[in-house]
Amino acid sequence: MGVSSFVLVGALFIYLVSGGRWTLVSLVVTVYFLAKNLEKRDGASSERHDNVSSGKIIASVAAAKVAKVAKVATAATAATTTVANVPNEVDFTLSFKPKSNLLSERIKAKRVPKIINAKGKKPTKSLSPTLKSVGSNSWLNSNIIIFYTTLTGSSQRAAEKLYQKLSNDINLTNKPKLLNLDDDVNDLDDYFVNVPADLPNLVYILVLPSYDTDSPIDYFLETLQETFNDFRVDKYPLKKLAGFSVLGVGDSESWPERFCYQAKLADKWLGKLGGRRIFPLGTICMKTGGDNRIEEWINLFAESLKDDTPITLNNNRNNDDGDDIEEIGSDNDNDNDNDNDSGSGESEGTLVDVEDMGKMIRESSSDSSEVDIMERREIKEMVAKDSPTYKSLTKQGYTVVGSHSGVKICRWTKSALRGRGSCYKFAFYGIKSHLCMETTPSLSCSNKCVFCWRHGTNPVGTSWRWQVDGPEVILKGALEGHYKKIKQMRGVPGVVAERFNEAFTVKHCALSLVGEPIFYPYINEFVEMLHEKHISSFLVCNAQHPEQLNALGKVTQLYVSIDASTRDSLKKVDRPLFKDYWERLLKCLEILKTTQAHQRTVFRLTLVKGFNMTDVNEYADLVARGQPSLIEIKGATFCGSSSGNGNPLTMQNIPFYQECQQFVRNLNQELQKKGFSYDIACEHAHSCCILIAQTKFKINNKWHTHINYNKFFQLLESGDKFNDLDYVSETPDWAYWESQEGGFNPEDTKYDRKTEKAKNKLAREQQQQADLI
Repeated sequence: MGVSSFVLVGALFIYLVSGGRWTLVSLVVTVYFLAKNLEKRDGASSERHDNVSSGKIIASVAAAKVAKVAKVATAATAATTTVANVPNEVDFTLSFKPKSNLLSERIKAKRVPKIINAKGKKPTKSLSPTLKSVGSNSWLNSNIIIFYTTLTGSSQRAAEKLYQKLSNDINLTNKPKLLNLDDDVNDLDDYFVNVPADLPNLVYILVLPSYDTDSPIDYFLETLQETFNDFRVDKYPLKKLAGFSVLGVGDSESWPERFCYQAKLADKWLGKLGGRRIFPLGTICMKTGGDNRIEEWINLFAESLKDDTPITLNNNRNNDDGDDIEEIGSDNDNDNDNDNDSGSGESEGTLVDVEDMGKMIRESSSDSSEVDIMERREIKEMVAKDSPTYKSLTKQGYTVVGSHSGVKICRWTKSALRGRGSCYKFAFYGIKSHLCMETTPSLSCSNKCVFCWRHGTNPVGTSWRWQVDGPEVILKGALEGHYKKIKQMRGVPGVVAERFNEAFTVKHCALSLVGEPIFYPYINEFVEMLHEKHISSFLVCNAQHPEQLNALGKVTQLYVSIDASTRDSLKKVDRPLFKDYWERLLKCLEILKTTQAHQRTVFRLTLVKGFNMTDVNEYADLVARGQPSLIEIKGATFCGSSSGNGNPLTMQNIPFYQECQQFVRNLNQELQKKGFSYDIACEHAHSCCILIAQTKFKINNKWHTHINYNKFFQLLESGDKFNDLDYVSETPDWAYWESQEGGFNPEDTKYDRKTEKAKNKLAREQQQQADLI
C-alpha cells in the first residue's frame, strides 16, 4: 500500500476513534503534504527513497498518535467525559460534534447535568454516612431517655404513659429515664451537645406540646439551632445517638396552621444535628383523639422496638430540610445510595441542575414545607391573650399589660390599706405599701429560680425575640390595671378611707414583679416616664445582663439578686439559662462598683435552706467585688411545691427567722473581719428580712437608710451629678435591728392570723352556747 493510502487510512481511523476530531486529521494530512513537497525539491531517486523512509517515520508517528488518541478516547468514553484534560491545549471542535444515530452512543453522549451544591461545597462521604442497619436486639438493649416539657399537663401525661409502657410491657435491659427539660435538665449541652458517654446505644424520645404562645420550648429550639450554627462545636453532635423520635401534642382546631409546629421543628433540628430518626414523628390533637391517639403511638413505638426486622437508616445530613430517610424492612439499599453515580444528577435536596433551578424556585415558593413556614412566621407576642401562659398568670392575680408586661397588687398593699402594716420597704426605705405599684415591663426571665413564686409559668429566654410594646403603652396599662385592683378593695372590711383615696396616686414603682425588667429594650425610657410623674423606681435585676446593666440610667434604687456565692450553688438555685452565668454575674458586680457607682445599690440575698446558706466567706468576697450600698437578706417564702410545676421546694427548705438572723450575724462579722465598713442596720421580722448597710449611712450615730423622695426628684431634675448619700433620710427607731417593734410600724395594727382565727372560733362557740340558752 502506498504512503498516501496509508496516511488517508490513518486519518480516517483517527477521525472515527476520536469522535470526529478534525484537528488530528488535519495535522496528519499537513505533515504528509510537507513531506511530499520536500521529496520533489531534493530529487527523484534519492527523494523517493527518503520519502519512503519519511513515510514510514510519519506513519510510525501517526500510529503512535493514533494509539495515544485511542487510549485517551477510551478512557474518556469510560468516564463519560468528552473533553481530554491535556495541559496547555484548548480544543474548540467539541461543540461541532455531530449527534450519533446509534442508541448506545446516544446513551454514552447523554448530557450530564451540571451539579451544584446548595451550600457551595461538594458533599463528602465523611459527612454523609451510608446506610446503617440496626437489629432489634440493639433497641431492647438500648438506654432510653424520655424528655418532655409541659404547659397544661398533656405532654407530661403522655410522657409518663410512654415511660410506664417501656418500663413494664417490654423487656428492656435498661430501665428508661424520664426527664423534664425545664426542671431536670440544668444544661441542655449535657445531652444535646455532649451526648452522655456512659450510656451506650442511647435513644432520645421527646414529648413536646405546641401552643401559640412563648414557652420554654422556644428556648430549647433556639438552643438546638444555635448549636447547629456554632462553628466551635461538632456539627453533628447527635451522631453518637442510636436514634431519636418525637411525639408532638397540640390543638389542630384552634391553631390548625401551627399544629404541633414546635415538635416538627424539634424533629427537624435533631436530624440536622446528626440524629437518626428511628420512628416517625407523631402529631396528635388533644381535642380530636387525645389520649387514645397517644396510646396508639406509644404502642406502635413499643412494638417497633421488639420487631425482629432490621431498621435501615439513611442519614443524609446534607439534606437542607434535615430530614433523614427511613425505611423499615427495606432490601433495596442500592436504590437509596447513589453516591457513586455521578451522572444521575439526583440527591436529597443539595444537588441541583442549573437548568432546573428556576422550576425548583417556583415550586418551593408555592409549596414550601410547613416547618419552614413556621420558622418564617411573624414575630409573636410573649404572652398572647388566648395562651395558657396568659390564663395561668391571670389566674394568679396578674393583669397582663400589652403583650409582655404585667402588674399585680401585692398582699402588703392590701394589708396597708386595712391599716395592718406595710412591707419591709417601709421599715428600710420609707415606702408606704398602699402607695406602691408592683409591675414589670418584661414577664420573661433568663433564670428558673427554685424559689420563684410563679412556679415557672412565665416565659424564659436569653435574648429578646418578641414584639415590643412602647413604654407609654406599658405605663398607662400598668397604672390602669393597678387602680382597677385598688377599686376592688373598697368593699373589703377594715379598709381605711384615707389610705384608699391616697392609693389612687402611685408614688413608688417596684420593678420586681416577675421576669427581668432590665431585659426590656426601652427600660431607660420607661424609668424616665416614671420619674416625670414623680414615681420612684426600685429596679431589680438578676445579674445576668451586663450590657443592659452598664447602659442603665439613673434609678432611685438598683437591686442585684445574689442568690448564691459559688458557681455550683448558683446553678443549683437560680438554674440560669446562660452558659456563662457565673462570668456574667461577676461582670455585673464590677459594673456596680465602676459604671453604676453613682447609684444607690442593693445586694438581695434570698436564703433557701439546703441550697445557699453556707459559704459565708464567699458571699463576703462577692460584696467586695460589687461594694453595694446596702445588703438585703430575706428568707425564701413557701408558695407550694410540685415536681410538675417547676418548684421543688418544700417547707423543709424555708429557713426560720432565727436562722436568717444567725446568717446575717456571720456575714456581717466576715465583712468586718475583711476590713469592710458594713453593719446590721434594720429588720422587718414579719417579712423575715434584715438589712446590712455601709456605715456611711450612719450619721451622728443615727441610721439614714430611708430616702428623701422629694430631694431625689429635685436632684434628678437639676441635671447635676449626685450619689446615694445626697438623698438620704433618717430611719425611725422602730425599724432598727433588734428593736422591740422588730420593724413593725407602731401606728399600724399588727394582725396575727392564728390569734384572730382562735378569737373568731371562741366567739362562734360562745354565740352557739348563748343560742342554746
